[in-house]
Amino acid sequence: MTRHRWTLSSKISLFAGVFLLLSLLSVGATLWISWKLQGGAGAVNVAGQLRMMSYRLELSAASPRDAGVDVEIARMQQALELLGRGDLRRPLAVPWDPNIRARFAVVRDDWERLRPRWSGEATRAGVTRAQVDRFVGDIDDFVRAIERRLDFWTAQMHTAQMAMGGFVLVAFMAMFFLAYLHVLEPVGQLARGVEAIAAGNLDARVRVGSSDELGDLALGFNRMAVQLQAVRGELEERVRQKTAALETERQRLAALYEVSALVSRAPNLEELAHGFTRAVRRIAGADAAVLRWTDETAQRYLLLAAEGMPGSIVEDERCLNAGACHCGGSRPDDGVQVVRFRREADPPLFDPHTDDACVRAGFTTLLSVPVAVQKRALGEVDLFYRGSAEPDAGQHALLDALADHLAAAMESLRGAALEREAAVARERALLARELHDSIAQALAFMKIQLQLLRGALRAGEGERVEAAVGELDAGIRESLADVRELLLHFRTRTQEQDIEPALRSTLQKFEVQSGLGVRLRFSGRGQPLDADVQVQVLHVVQEALSNVRKHAQARHVDVSVESLPSWAFTIADDGRGLDPQLVQRQAQSHVGLQIMRERAAAIGATLELRSMPGAGTTVSLRLPEMEMLAAGAGARMAET
Repeated sequence: MTRHRWTLSSKISLFAGVFLLLSLLSVGATLWISWKLQGGAGAVNVAGQLRMMSYRLELSAASPRDAGVDVEIARMQQALELLGRGDLRRPLAVPWDPNIRARFAVVRDDWERLRPRWSGEATRAGVTRAQVDRFVGDIDDFVRAIERRLDFWTAQMHTAQMAMGGFVLVAFMAMFFLAYLHVLEPVGQLARGVEAIAAGNLDARVRVGSSDELGDLALGFNRMAVQLQAVRGELEERVRQKTAALETERQRLAALYEVSALVSRAPNLEELAHGFTRAVRRIAGADAAVLRWTDETAQRYLLLAAEGMPGSIVEDERCLNAGACHCGGSRPDDGVQVVRFRREADPPLFDPHTDDACVRAGFTTLLSVPVAVQKRALGEVDLFYRGSAEPDAGQHALLDALADHLAAAMESLRGAALEREAAVARERALLARELHDSIAQALAFMKIQLQLLRGALRAGEGERVEAAVGELDAGIRESLADVRELLLHFRTRTQEQDIEPALRSTLQKFEVQSGLGVRLRFSGRGQPLDADVQVQVLHVVQEALSNVRKHAQARHVDVSVESLPSWAFTIADDGRGLDPQLVQRQAQSHVGLQIMRERAAAIGATLELRSMPGAGTTVSLRLPEMEMLAAGAGARMAET
């Protein structure tokens, strides 16, 4: 059987219906008693009229010729009949009971005996006063019986009114109690539950005491609290996991930052290797760490640094052949490899000599991290643990990232070394070209003059001897001048933020060496050039001035500088000039011009040479705009 579900509206309807029914019954009972009392009062009034009509009829009967006797008899007859049947419209109703019925029967009997005597004119005198008094007395007994009955109904009405008052009080108390039990208390529990939830107590629950709408609300509240508690627990777990993950990531980022700072500060390979080994051992929580490097063939591994390793192992394994043991066997594509060393009770999986040394040192686990650049093996980092080590994927990724930083730093050091070697080679080549174009040619010329001098001395020709000595003296002075120019040329460095002071110093030296007048003109005030760009510009200007001094046979030189919208340098002389076709053919073989073009290309500038025979020569160097120049400088720094 299914249990009937009493809803809140059903309970309120039931209570209101019962209260209304009882109220209507109480009101109906009171109205019915009031009607009884009103009807009884009308009956007492009519009965009182019977007494009055009896005495009036007696007086009328005493007069023989009184015509009102019949009228009075008829009225008394109607009054008795009215009392017998009652009249609901007045209202008039005798509150009958056995005593009242008996008294009324007596009155009717008396009236039946007296009415014939009062009706007949001959017998009227036969009705005595005593008979009338007895008839009136019977009427009075009838009235008193009605009055006693009315007193009973009055008492009943008072009782009903008191009962109604008590019922109203009890109904009010019952209504308040039921409202508290079924409405106020459940709503209060819900309110207290909501306050507890708002205060953060998700364990709060509401007691479900009914199956009505408030019970449904309580059930819904409890389900909501359970769901909120589950959601909060899930969120707390997620927050805990996220916090732990963020803390792990923070530690890994700190480790990466530390290693990045280390590799950026390391001045040489030795400090880089030892610093990285110490850092990676601490970050990975290893008991020992070893950094090994390999050659191009990846067949031999050289120990660069070791931390926490026994000295005997370090001495014995300074150089390992690939595959000789677990160390030195990693490949770039394998990633981090985990090796479990065998114990004495374990069956041998490898040759006894492969891991005995590590086992004797107490190590149980090895993490081998390959160091590679573009799939090319550079070396490996070996981490040794004496306890259990269970690295996760995140730690593997961290170790791979650290290895990548190390590889990049190693390649950077290697690139810097190669760049330094290339710079030295370039300077040596430049020095060789300058010596070839200046001092070597002068020495060759002096060698020829020396041979001529010897011939003149053997022949005893004094004039030829004097001429040869003069040529040798001129050659020596020219060589000394070339040496001074070379020294000044290779020692030129810019220490100014603006190129104008450095350029004026260069032109001043040129005027002293050549004896030529130089006019410098600046136009605009653009953004200052970087120091490395200034050096290249000054070298190009110096090379152009050197060519003027050596070949142009000029009397004056004009140097103009423009800084807006981009930097441009123009060196123009009034010398003998050059054949454009000859310049075009000798562009690759002319060392000075080739050097100027290389320096211009190094800073992203364009070099232009314009010359005509007898019209002088103009050299123009135009730099790109500052944004492009900065980008090019950044790219060159990244390459180095």
